[in-house]
Amino acid sequence: MQRLVASLLALVSPICLAACPPWSAERARSEIGELTQRLAAWDDAYHRRGLAPIDDELYDQARARLQQWQQCFAAQNAPSPSPLAKAEGPLHHPVAQTGLAKLADVAELRAWMAARDDLWIQPKVDGVAVTLVYRDGRLRQAISRGDGRSGQDWTARARQLPAIPTQLPRRDEVILQGELYWRQDAHVQARAGSDGARGRVAGALQGKTPAADSEARIGLFVWDWPNGPAEMAKRLTGLAAMGFADSVRFSQPLADPEQARQWRERWYRQPLPFASDGVVLRQGRRPPAERWQASPPHWAVAWKYPPRSALAQVRRVEFRIGRRGRITPLLQLEPVQLDDRRIARVSLGSLKRWQALDVRPGDQVAIRLAGLTIPQLDSVVWRSPQRAAVQPPNPARYHALSCWQATPGCEQQFLARLAWLSGRHGLAIPGVGPGTWRELLDAGLLPDLLAWLELDAARLQQVPGFGATRATTLARNLAATRQRPFAHWLAALGLPADAALASDDDWQRLAARSEADWRAAGSGAVRARQLWQFFRADAPQALRARLHQAGIRGF
Repeated sequence: MQRLVASLLALVSPICLAACPPWSAERARSEIGELTQRLAAWDDAYHRRGLAPIDDELYDQARARLQQWQQCFAAQNAPSPSPLAKAEGPLHHPVAQTGLAKLADVAELRAWMAARDDLWIQPKVDGVAVTLVYRDGRLRQAISRGDGRSGQDWTARARQLPAIPTQLPRRDEVILQGELYWRQDAHVQARAGSDGARGRVAGALQGKTPAADSEARIGLFVWDWPNGPAEMAKRLTGLAAMGFADSVRFSQPLADPEQARQWRERWYRQPLPFASDGVVLRQGRRPPAERWQASPPHWAVAWKYPPRSALAQVRRVEFRIGRRGRITPLLQLEPVQLDDRRIARVSLGSLKRWQALDVRPGDQVAIRLAGLTIPQLDSVVWRSPQRAAVQPPNPARYHALSCWQATPGCEQQFLARLAWLSGRHGLAIPGVGPGTWRELLDAGLLPDLLAWLELDAARLQQVPGFGATRATTLARNLAATRQRPFAHWLAALGLPADAALASDDDWQRLAARSEADWRAAGSGAVRARQLWQFFRADAPQALRARLHQAGIRGF
């Protein structure tokens, strides 16, 4: 794939751009230096070895991030080298590989097309760019993209790939530019993304003798014939005669921007034999090949698909404690926009995962949407050189029977218990959620899990923000819970799920059961022990006494 050069980063979507970070001069030098080295390593892997350690969209965002930081701290850094610095190889391209600028949206598409005619569209195949040189009908050279002017000698490897013909039915010199791609079976880009396709190609090209199965999986899409006929239609006819039928199949004439949009949408959502990350628009007629340069031309441009991932900076790491004591790390992010969604935080799922990733404030992470809706951490792209201290909660302190009061360190789990109690799995109290419980807790009205049973409208009206109507309604809804069935109350208190209960069961009868009794009633060994422990724990027994005094049935 033709990666953008630094001069075009102004066209990168503002998906990853934010305000200048509040860093000291020393911190800015450190962060900018780390990112500069990281980009240099990615550039070397991509241009010298054909490897892509990072997705192009994240690479673009990272380079835009560097450019932004350099503008914010102009006095603290030296200009970074071009992404193509030191990417040259031993073989010169007979015609420069140009690279591509990017269109940001439909408005830019319309403006670009309005100034041109004889336009065509192709999929932007996600693979490894190559130049092929034929003389007297024989393959003489295969050159990696490198810096666009020169690249690595891939001739020996190219001759082992069935997709690259070693002979052509022509005697003149033929120079082809194209993409080596990983063959896919009905690949749908919108659903699967690139799925590491480019990396598979690059990996297969690293060895001098690719495995036979890898050879067969590598395909070739010729996107241009620089020294071919001046007209696009004639070039396509000539490519088809040489056996490159896909060039004809996937090069379509364009009449207007709406047609370009339709082809882009079609190739994004319909099965293709390769991964692609957008479309390329080309003028049919372009300057002679000897005038091409290793920079984006005026006669071709890329319009990429919606980004599947966004680069986000971690602001801070928080830890949420659920009602059963599960600790969930949350990353608070500098907000990013992804698929029309503003994402400011993402869950890591488990404390174990956070410990494995060791994410800290200042780290840069890749965020993508799971199922197109749920933000999730895809990877840590690079780490801040300033490793801020993060102290997670002690998991030994929190469990299913901890934190029945809002004592120091227990507030989160206590509020989670209340949210469960008033929710649909518990007492289903109308109009009562986490916000209401927080207000009552802040007002000092919740010394324990059941203190709300004693609140009346007069007391509630003293809470800041509670008017007479709200206080009266809440008091009525809280009082109505006294009529809820015994099983609903047990669920609200946090009785482990799937307990086998009969219609005439009460607390005393259930508390008398042994682990063996619970197993005999249909619970598994783990659940039986949890149930037995619940009825013997001090806090549930104390709550049972309160409910007995309140006249709740079953207690």
